[in-house]
Amino acid sequence: MTERGRRQPRAARGIWLLGPALVAGVAYLDPGNVASNMTAGAQYGYLLVWVVVLGNLMAWLIQYLSAKLGIVTGESLPEVLGRRISRRPARIAYWLQAELVAIATDLAEVIGGAVALNLLFDLPLIGGALITGAVSMVLLTVQSRRGARHFEFVIIGLLVIIAIGFGAGIVIAPPDAAETASGLIPRFDGTESVLLAASILGATIMPHAIYAHSALARDRFKPSPDRPKTRTLLRATRWDVTVAMVIAGAVNLAILLLAASVLPGVAGTDSLEGAHAAIAVGVGPVVATLFAVGLLASGLASTSVGAYAGAEIMHGLLHRRIPLLARRLISLIPAVVIVMIGVDPTRALVLSQVVLSFGIPFALVPLVAVTAKRGVLGRYSNRKITTIAGIIASALLIALNAALLVLTAAGA
Repeated sequence: MTERGRRQPRAARGIWLLGPALVAGVAYLDPGNVASNMTAGAQYGYLLVWVVVLGNLMAWLIQYLSAKLGIVTGESLPEVLGRRISRRPARIAYWLQAELVAIATDLAEVIGGAVALNLLFDLPLIGGALITGAVSMVLLTVQSRRGARHFEFVIIGLLVIIAIGFGAGIVIAPPDAAETASGLIPRFDGTESVLLAASILGATIMPHAIYAHSALARDRFKPSPDRPKTRTLLRATRWDVTVAMVIAGAVNLAILLLAASVLPGVAGTDSLEGAHAAIAVGVGPVVATLFAVGLLASGLASTSVGAYAGAEIMHGLLHRRIPLLARRLISLIPAVVIVMIGVDPTRALVLSQVVLSFGIPFALVPLVAVTAKRGVLGRYSNRKITTIAGIIASALLIALNAALLVLTAAGA
């Protein structure tokens, strides 16, 4: 510890250790979350409140395990798996599914940014998609040239804008307390509600956030003479994850509750554009503008974190690094193509979150497995109760996806 570090009050040192979880937490507030939660609230009212709450509770455990892996081992989850999966075909197959998840992630984020620019400035969707991709390149340049801390400052600033933009509506139009409480009772109402539940969970517990958080913690807390003790870092990380998940959970809940209280029965609210217009009529143009600004900040911040995760996935599993621009184009081009061919943006957003939901087990099961091994984390390996909780979370998510397949097939 440097002399300056020793002079800092303990609280100040603790605050300095926060940050990686807040950056990873942006993944929980991307445009896919907005589309899924708005659609769920508009179509089913308060029915799926419990899904948002459950997803956020599971996300706390998952993100903490991811950060712990990066801090203790000095490696990201893709790096650990790339080393442990010895057979190249298996490693490539695993990378392909993770790459599909990265593309689905970018689809949601780029489309969300494009829709926001269209709402704010009447820009064509294709122009908005290209601008969103270009700005994300600038943000990634900050990370590669200025370091993890500067990148965190930028993303956290956007996180504040997101919270204000999406939280303003619920202050102006408070939801019904009794209805909100009733939404905490787990239940569904047909196949479409299961689809939306899978979409909400895919948007809440995002596979790329699991990959990214381990890398963010690794980059932020590289071994050095000034690095605090591992136990201190893990304690700070628990606070970091708690703050990030409280913010993400509150904003996601606010989006669903706003839709549940303002949008049911209003025509055209099955799209972000229609929801924006309905909010302008029901709550006021100021709240609608803040909503669009929040959506734009969400797209810009989350697409940058998503691209960072995609680069880490490729490096860890294929043992290759490619130029930042090329890596960005891999996941950006499919999103631009979707916009160009005229696919409904909101539907594309919701379906992209379902793809993410199916990618969760491939990230979550290995995370729980490797963090439970003393050979990987030593004395910081999971306690038995932690491993059991991780197994239960994995089983619930896999079961929901299986139910989605059965119900969708039955309704086809």
